[in-house]
Amino acid sequence: MSLTYSEMLPLGTPAPAFSLPDVVSSRTITLDDFSGQPGLLVMFICNHCPYVVHVRETLAKIGEDYVPKGIGIVAISSNDANNYPDDAPKKLKTMAESLKFNFPFCYDDTQDVAKAYRAVCTPDFFLFDKEQQLVYRGQLDDSRPGNNKPVDGASLRSAIGAVLTGQAVAVKQKPSVGCSIKWKPGNSPGG
Repeated sequence: MSLTYSEMLPLGTPAPAFSLPDVVSSRTITLDDFSGQPGLLVMFICNHCPYVVHVRETLAKIGEDYVPKGIGIVAISSNDANNYPDDAPKKLKTMAESLKFNFPFCYDDTQDVAKAYRAVCTPDFFLFDKEQQLVYRGQLDDSRPGNNKPVDGASLRSAIGAVLTGQAVAVKQKPSVGCSIKWKPGNSPGG
């Protein structure tokens, strides 16, 4: 397990546009689908990363708790499925269905969306307010595989709660940590 920390995209950054296929419904999901919602959570995850495996039930629970309250949620996998077949759309669909995700799980085949968000690890979280301006980019919680801390989503839940109540999200944020996104040969950012 190689450890990669999120790049911490500057707060206030507008949500980059995307148009990606949902691996479950095959429907195209776009940023515009989430306009008018009180917030939008964009999660870069995958199927095989031990850090995602460690938190995936909590991600499903966050969907259960916050989609009904109006928070838009979209999960995106940008991993190279040719070299990491566990992250191919068919396997992502199985993951989404087994966890009963109530939000779209999209596949970023070109990896352009990951680059636009400056996502570098799985999981990597980006929370936007009702104007789709970035208010949180950081960790789910203090738990990591093997550290025996609770997987409760406390850091992300606090930020979502602030967005829902119109409060300011704390500016001091801890970066997410996980496996690096598996870039296609010659496609990594800056390379």
